[in-house]
Amino acid sequence: MDFAAARKVMVDSQVRVNDVTDRALQAALLAVPRERFLPAERAYSAYAEIEPEIAGGRRLMLARDLSKLLMAVDAKPGETALALAAPYAAAVLARLGLDSTAQESDDAVFGVVGEVLAEEGVRTVTAPLNTPADGAYDVIVCEGAVPGRPDAWLKVLNVGGRLAVVERTGPVGKAVLYVRGEQGVSRRELFNASPPMLAELSPIPIFAL
Repeated sequence: MDFAAARKVMVDSQVRVNDVTDRALQAALLAVPRERFLPAERAYSAYAEIEPEIAGGRRLMLARDLSKLLMAVDAKPGETALALAAPYAAAVLARLGLDSTAQESDDAVFGVVGEVLAEEGVRTVTAPLNTPADGAYDVIVCEGAVPGRPDAWLKVLNVGGRLAVVERTGPVGKAVLYVRGEQGVSRRELFNASPPMLAELSPIPIFAL
């Protein structure tokens, strides 16, 4: 399979046509080998309009949705980025010139993507997703869905920092952009999206008799 050709088709048919006009972002998506974020036997599915599994239930976000999230955060070279449950996004951010860290709760994910992340200059951290890696970040992104406002993640944003994530409580969620200001945090809804929920961040159901 010609992965470079498939990558161009992905950008042309899934990214550009969905109002992702940032040329630097388009170039980064063309450069990062998305197929290497999947086990070899599933590499062929990297450029389809699906959410293929990396490992342990972790999946790649649709290229359309991720590219729109990344355009919304307006990442700048030299900024610091934290990608939670988002190893592919971490590599794209590194290509954009950010100091990028990928955090996962399951080492099995890094067993698949660790080599390509190292080549892309991305640091890796294994820790629960509700405990973001130490540091202060200008950009935070997530390729999974969360059940509500992720306050633990917002606390590690610098002033002026942006967090892009999908909040989902039902079949369809909302991609949301948070921006930290001097006086607090603003929230703006962006578009509908339905990536898989991050199971470890979902509330534990309580049953009453």
